[in-house]
Amino acid sequence: AIVGNVQIWKGATSTSLVTIATQKLINEVLKKHEMPGAVACMCLGAGRAIGDLFLKDKRLNLISFTGSTKIGKHVSELVYGRFGRCILELGGNNSVVVMDDADLDLALPAVLFGAVGTCGQRCTSLRRLLLHESVYDKFLERLLKAYARVRVGDPLDPKTLVGPLHTKAAVEEYREGLKVIQQQGGKILFGGEVIADKFNGGNFVQPTIVASAHDMPIVKDELFVPILHVIKFKTLEEAIKYNNEVPQGLSSAMFTNNLRNTMTWIGPRGSDCGIVNVNAGTSGAEIGGAFGGHKETGIGTEAGSDSWKQYCRRGTVTINYSKELTLAQGINFGQNYK
Repeated sequence: AIVGNVQIWKGATSTSLVTIATQKLINEVLKKHEMPGAVACMCLGAGRAIGDLFLKDKRLNLISFTGSTKIGKHVSELVYGRFGRCILELGGNNSVVVMDDADLDLALPAVLFGAVGTCGQRCTSLRRLLLHESVYDKFLERLLKAYARVRVGDPLDPKTLVGPLHTKAAVEEYREGLKVIQQQGGKILFGGEVIADKFNGGNFVQPTIVASAHDMPIVKDELFVPILHVIKFKTLEEAIKYNNEVPQGLSSAMFTNNLRNTMTWIGPRGSDCGIVNVNAGTSGAEIGGAFGGHKETGIGTEAGSDSWKQYCRRGTVTINYSKELTLAQGINFGQNYK
């Protein structure tokens, strides 16, 4: 329960067993604290069938949705159409900027984890790596060597760093994305192969690095797969422009030891994302902070000091303890009405 509210929730159709297992854990907690199970209820079913029932039901005052920008637009249309409220956590397309003065030893693991962790299937996964021209070759060489050491395989094996993609549709997105990247002038520097045959099937792909231009149309779209665009820039202003020119605005990070770079990056002329990090990656450092973004990333935030307020109904209360009545704007209405 959040601020005294009961909740009804639905997991993704493709994770039904995980949804059931999660609800069982919730049930145990409720039972332990002698609270009714109805405080948190779970539903299963297709999004269009069950999900739309949620969106149209006026008894559900607030809908919190995590998913694609496309579905997020559908959610907002239905919920706001009945004057409900939404929290929407949608697309990411996050970037890391590596400046000329950056600590490359610090930046390298942050970039590697952000790009390949969870097989590139986090909303905060790194999609675009912006490298200053003076460190481009040096950093890219180190990153390629790091990618070559990444072990892809069984996610239950402790030695595995990258498991499979979630669905066959994601594998197709990976294939089609790379095809479009090459058609638009991008070059595959590492990876680029579906490797299911090595694992007797499954949705396994190689984490991939591509050299891209910042203005390629495909760079503006978030591919929810482990494909990393590497883009060269010359100045801080150019890096900020490249970071901000995509429709999404969730997470961003800059690696620099220059205070002027830092203050510009986190200031009003800097990153337009909801999460703006310095010397930390796009993924993982946001725990405990307000989690959410701007533009097509959505509306509202989860976590953070003020997030609970979204689950409340605001009311302004005035209590008059005197025997006199103060009228609006100090109006004197005379005494004839008494």
